[in-house]
Amino acid sequence: MHRRNFIKQTGVMAGATLAGSPLLASPTAINVPKGKAEHVIFLWLGGGMAQIDTFDPKRRGNSKASPKLSGSEYDSIDTVVPGVKFCEHLPRTAKLADHLTAMRTINHHLVDEHAFGTNFVHTGRLISGSITYPSIGSIIGHMHGAVNPDVPAYMLIGYPNVSRGPGFLGAKAGYVYLVDTESGPSGFSRPEDVTPLRVNRRRQLLEPLTSRVPNGSVISQYRTAQAEALRLAGPEFMRHFRLKDEKADLRNSYGGEFGQRCLLARRLVQAGVRFIEVSHNLNFINGTGWDTHNEGQQNQHLLIKELDIALSALITDLEQQGILDKTLVAIGTEFGRPAAYDGRGGRGHQGSCFSLLLAGGGLKHQGAYGVTDELSKKIIENPVSVADFHATIHAALGTNPAHELFAGSRPVPISDQGTPVAALFA
Repeated sequence: MHRRNFIKQTGVMAGATLAGSPLLASPTAINVPKGKAEHVIFLWLGGGMAQIDTFDPKRRGNSKASPKLSGSEYDSIDTVVPGVKFCEHLPRTAKLADHLTAMRTINHHLVDEHAFGTNFVHTGRLISGSITYPSIGSIIGHMHGAVNPDVPAYMLIGYPNVSRGPGFLGAKAGYVYLVDTESGPSGFSRPEDVTPLRVNRRRQLLEPLTSRVPNGSVISQYRTAQAEALRLAGPEFMRHFRLKDEKADLRNSYGGEFGQRCLLARRLVQAGVRFIEVSHNLNFINGTGWDTHNEGQQNQHLLIKELDIALSALITDLEQQGILDKTLVAIGTEFGRPAAYDGRGGRGHQGSCFSLLLAGGGLKHQGAYGVTDELSKKIIENPVSVADFHATIHAALGTNPAHELFAGSRPVPISDQGTPVAALFA
């Protein structure tokens, strides 16, 4: 007997035995909001963005005093949303605060270690020894597919990692990745001497080998992925990576390396890609990335300014293109940072209270959601779990977060009992 049938029959028998018991009363139906977004651009700030220095500023601290004074590293500024303040290095984003919501009460209770946090924020689940869970990008790509069948459903602009991967969904739910925005995905550009005729001949040579692979096997998944790669290789797909086709003023408005990735993400949305993850600061412009221990804190403002330029340009560009309401922009990071400084003026790790962000996507934005204490250490109002954050993204795409996928015969909901933040839905 299947596990699900056994549980169902056991429940029926228990109901017959205990009929009328208040414990068996039907639960109140949960009204799951449904948005109309079609795409997700997920900006990944690897290392742990300090919420107290960005989207949840508090009283001013001092990392150079003796003794050091806990608090925000920078002054705060008003946004266009009354009562909502951001860090002084986010002036452009502050002017667009009515298009976004800084979710200030995200929390998890893991060991505050980068790999665990990265995996948890990408998959919404703890690492398991018996199952590899898919990332939210793979889930969305798998469930919704690409808007345009001529492009992949899921793309990663950054370095590949198992936390971004398809897990039990298999290679068919994987991503196409690139690091260099100029050249696009490695291996997808054909040499000039490889004509369409030669490509077809190569496929014919492969066919006798690939046809022997049993359907449903692990190897068959890679056969499918290989066929997809061959299909995409060529000028029709690669033209989406020609950023020089954009006006110079627009390219310049996005700023440097990270901004150009964000511009590419907008182009990929228009091409029909469903989910694009964009990694920030691959070259560590401040020396440490968002992992601002010790002296790394002193150059954190360089990252924040770069984020401000790129994020504000992306939101503005999406709006001007008429696609902001159908494109959900999310900011992810593995945990936040405490208000207290370490011995050399940096910050440690803090997963019990930190900020993530959503913008666009047709949501009812309010600048900020949730209230933390005077040092952004404890949650006072409206806690949001990582599962809730995932559920909100799924709901924005019109998907029930309780929808089940299957790891073999085992049903796995796409969010781990997450509840969408109802305040963000009209």
